[in-house]
Amino acid sequence: MDPVLVARWQFGITTVYHFWMVPLTIGLGPLVAYFQIRWHRSGDDRFYRATKFWGKLYLINFIMGVATGIVQEFQFGLAWAQYSRFVGNIFGAPLAMEALLAFFLESTFLGLWIFGWGRLPKALHTATLCIAVAGSIVSAYFIIVANSWMQHPVGVVLEHGQPVMNDIWAVLGNNTAIWSFLHTILGSLMVGGMFLLGISWYQLWQRRKDGIDIMAADGRVIAGENAAIAGRDKEDHRLWLGSLRAGAWVAIVAFVFVFLTGDQQGKLMFVQQPMKMAAAEAACDTTTDFSLLSFGAWNAESCHSVRDVITVPGVLSFLANGNFDTPVKGVNQLIPIYQERYGTHASNGNEINYVPLMPVTYWGFRVMITLGALSAFAALVALWLTRKGTVPRNPWIMRLALLGILAPFAANSAGWVFTEMGRQPFVVAPNPTGNDKIFLLTQVANSPSVTAGELVFSLASLGGLYLILMIVEVWLITKYVRGGAASAIPELGKKPDDTDASGGTKSPDDVLAFAY
Repeated sequence: MDPVLVARWQFGITTVYHFWMVPLTIGLGPLVAYFQIRWHRSGDDRFYRATKFWGKLYLINFIMGVATGIVQEFQFGLAWAQYSRFVGNIFGAPLAMEALLAFFLESTFLGLWIFGWGRLPKALHTATLCIAVAGSIVSAYFIIVANSWMQHPVGVVLEHGQPVMNDIWAVLGNNTAIWSFLHTILGSLMVGGMFLLGISWYQLWQRRKDGIDIMAADGRVIAGENAAIAGRDKEDHRLWLGSLRAGAWVAIVAFVFVFLTGDQQGKLMFVQQPMKMAAAEAACDTTTDFSLLSFGAWNAESCHSVRDVITVPGVLSFLANGNFDTPVKGVNQLIPIYQERYGTHASNGNEINYVPLMPVTYWGFRVMITLGALSAFAALVALWLTRKGTVPRNPWIMRLALLGILAPFAANSAGWVFTEMGRQPFVVAPNPTGNDKIFLLTQVANSPSVTAGELVFSLASLGGLYLILMIVEVWLITKYVRGGAASAIPELGKKPDDTDASGGTKSPDDVLAFAY
């Protein structure tokens, strides 16, 4: 069994799992902050409830994200020692900034927000959440800076075979990092928007199912209330309708900018990693055509079995160069160029295959785009269907709305897999416009002393642990979603004289409602 292959599976599984937490934390945080700012400025109870309910789910996800993220950094040293030695001079700076600056802001001010309800002035309390959310975004930036250096090494010189950073600003301002950061943040906002949309749809559907909301003769909703169910009053209807429409608008606007930033990333990729995009387009030979559908063997790492079925003339040139007639080099033309520049064999004597696993890059790219577009389209449909104040009573549409929550998650994951798998066989890809002697092959980046058996054991252990964490997270989120706003606001289930009309805290268990 190849230890490099097992180590790659382990890193891929743990990272994709962690990556499910990250976009929801980044995407939901600004929305919770928006609701709290609106509540602080207007005193509207709808925004107070939105802040508490969505904030509860935000915290559950944040904690799971921290727990699963810690494993990532340990893997660098345990399974990828040669890689850690190679990138150590560069990675240290952004990762240290992430831990000392961004994570400090994120965790410290999130703690102040959790325990500051009813204790801090409203403006200061709102500021703590905004700073914590900003910390999450800054944290993402530093992580992407580190990852982007692997995609496009800049700001370094080669000394005794080791890259050494000589320009921190070049590393922090890497154009690959800038566009990747914007693309990731916008993709995360799509996740947050669809999360609001799906859950709010369920809540509005539940109100109709329970007979709380009814339809007038003109088709508009008449919001009602049921005193027997905690929190099911008219404000509850405003909470879910407002959240649904806010989430839909965020998803639509974010998708527009995801598309624009993705286009810029594509143009950079054709310059910096031409083989990645040639493989992702199944462009075996120099062409201007974009492939809408191609077939090949599942494990194809060459062009022998790839057959184009549907292509669109000129689109590949536009994606690469901004025009429709400049030819783009294909896989067969790039292989000899790569072999001449970077050699035919690795330092361990094994032959180098410069073509990434084409089915993964080809379909990963298309799944990312398709699911992103479907999410935006679903959000547009949701805005139309809810124009009269509620959702259709059809349970299948409700199930589709809940299922739609997963679409941007899957799109984000597919994009990550495409980006990382497309870089192979490099773990640090060469920079063709800079010092192209700085690169590291994946097959020599692992820890030589760690056996395949040890890696399989750690993979099984981490896989089991992560499965338990996933069950816990889904159970917690499902529990609070079913409970509605009252699950996050204990005072909704109490008598009016037990609560603070201003939205402050009288109940002694209110703080604990946010502490896990």
